[in-house]
Amino acid sequence: MTGFARHWGQGADPALLLHCSLAHSGAWDGVAQALSDRLQMTAPDLVGHGRGPARDPSRDYHDQATEAAALHLPQTPCHLIGHSFGATVGLRLALDHPDRVASLTLIEPVLFAAAADHPTARAHDDAIAGLGPLIEAGDEEGAARLFLSLWGGGTPLDAMPEAQRRYMIDRIWVVPASTPALHHDSASLLPRLGQLACPVLLIQGGDSPPVISAIQTALGAAIAGHSRVVIDGAGHMLPITHPGPVASAIRTFLGDTA
Repeated sequence: MTGFARHWGQGADPALLLHCSLAHSGAWDGVAQALSDRLQMTAPDLVGHGRGPARDPSRDYHDQATEAAALHLPQTPCHLIGHSFGATVGLRLALDHPDRVASLTLIEPVLFAAAADHPTARAHDDAIAGLGPLIEAGDEEGAARLFLSLWGGGTPLDAMPEAQRRYMIDRIWVVPASTPALHHDSASLLPRLGQLACPVLLIQGGDSPPVISAIQTALGAAIAGHSRVVIDGAGHMLPITHPGPVASAIRTFLGDTA
């Protein structure tokens, strides 16, 4: 069961788009519309999101998300584009299935383990430390409010429409469930970065949390021949808030790798 996916574009090349935590495949609409002449795009709802497959709490969440996303990989090599948590899944797919990935675009991958010893990572860990205790105490709303204050697109939880608020609160479990992979590299992504066989683009927002720059720098140091783009004025949710510049960066990258 592959779950639900959205599709855009009439371009010559296939692409797989993987969204961030607490979102769904529709988050790619702006970027996908801007690239519709260049790519044929598929964006699945990840496990536990939208109409995606249900989560099995007894299994590692990143394992499940990666396995489900892999079912959407075309048989021919595709351009793989991921944002935040989805970028870490995309990185894992590119390492696990090198023959099916033509290029890899990582938009602010939250692979905190890459910058574990950096001061910005320690500051982030301190800022987010209260999230786990809030969830354990049954205060999912408070946990969602804390998370979005650090990683949201600028709209506070309490200012969101009720349906969107409820969606975020009901999925805040994703954050602690992702800890083994994102903070401890349980999927062993970091030791394998040198094995990436495709061109890689790293995109970040100029106004994103400082830890993102530390992560991108660490990844870039281990990935030969990568490209890196910083989009001025953008924050962590740049595929939604700045779809035009994100799409433009991807278009330029794909032109360079053609």
